[in-house]
Amino acid sequence: MAAPKTTVPSNQKTKRTSGFFKGMIAELKKVHWPTKKEVAVYTGVVIVAVVITAIVLSLVDTGLSAIFTQVLG
Repeated sequence: MAAPKTTVPSNQKTKRTSGFFKGMIAELKKVHWPTKKEVAVYTGVVIVAVVITAIVLSLVDTGLSAIFTQVLG
């Protein structure tokens, strides 16, 4: 037996939707947005971290590959 469908009147849907967007805009106004200079600095930090991580992983991979080649022959 199917459960009865509960329908929400159109005007309540509109109120809930507009309330959602009003709340979303209010929350976005509270956000501390970084300046262009901060974004540039943060981007540089991320790029340097990625490059360092790539180098370390490459060295570990090369070392392990050499070890396995010697062991397995």
